Amino acid sequence: MDNLAHRGQPDRSKINMHEAHEVKYWTRQLHIDRAKLQALIDKVGNSAAAVRKELAV
Repeated sequence: MDNLAHRGQPDRSKINMHEAHEVKYWTRQLHIDRAKLQALIDKVGNSAAAVRKELAV
C-alpha cells in the first residue's frame, strides 16, 4: 500500500490494482478498461513494461 505521508514521484514501473488513482491512471494510459487491465496483470504480473508488451502482441 502506498504511504501517503511520503508524496514523492509515483512508481510507474508497477501497477497497483488496490489503489484507485493508479487504476484510473493506467486504464487511461493504456486505453483499456479495469477488467482488461486486471486480466493482463493476472496473466503477466504487475510490471507496467510486461503489461505494455502483452498489449502490443
